[in-house]
Amino acid sequence: MAIEVFNRYENKYLIGEKTFARIRERLSGYMELDAYNRQHETYQIANLYYDTEDNHLIRTSLAKPAYREKVRLRAYGTPDGDSVVYAEIKKKVRGLVNKRRTAMKLSAAYGFLESGEPPEPEPGMNRQVAAELEYILATRKLVPAAYISYDRLAYFGEGDLRVSFDANIRSRRTDLRLESGAYGGELLGTGERLLEIKTSRAFPLWLCGLLSENKVYPASFSKYGAEYKSLLRGKAAADAPYAKTAVGL
Repeated sequence: MAIEVFNRYENKYLIGEKTFARIRERLSGYMELDAYNRQHETYQIANLYYDTEDNHLIRTSLAKPAYREKVRLRAYGTPDGDSVVYAEIKKKVRGLVNKRRTAMKLSAAYGFLESGEPPEPEPGMNRQVAAELEYILATRKLVPAAYISYDRLAYFGEGDLRVSFDANIRSRRTDLRLESGAYGGELLGTGERLLEIKTSRAFPLWLCGLLSENKVYPASFSKYGAEYKSLLRGKAAADAPYAKTAVGL
């Protein structure tokens, strides 16, 4: 059964292709490839984020309070109505990330998040997580807000150490269905990748050395946060001609 509860720190870094190649070459001596990546160079992760009509969850998250949360559906690859997806609650408390999720069919997940009524129990469903989602949905009206997908290369190390590289991070605010596939505007610059290091422990010395040698420094980057900032920039650009006209008058 897939892990349903995670408690760990997530550290993020934006790197270029040359740095990615150097780090990847060294990682193979310390870590194992994710099972998905033993078959393919990368695998696709698709997320559908849920928020209030006024984007309360992401606006609150970007303000960086001690506690913040997100709700999303996650699929591996492009699903259909009968595919298993994960309904997730992601919380961050003083830097520690807690992720809780439950598996269910996509059609059932859509119905649950729209109505607030949990589906009939299915194989693999975590009833406690479903109950937590039911409570969240009862306290605020959530709707599909943003689709974000990316291509991932991941490694597993000792304990719960996980290192991943995400490329082709795409987002959209229309056609908000996971089964519509991966397309949308790019959130990273040309050749950029998002490096994430996740662990509940201190970094091993070899990893600290690897980051230092390659001059890799932490970056504050949230995929959903970057998408929302991009949305705001687009609105500001769209409003700019009107602002200039008003000044001219």
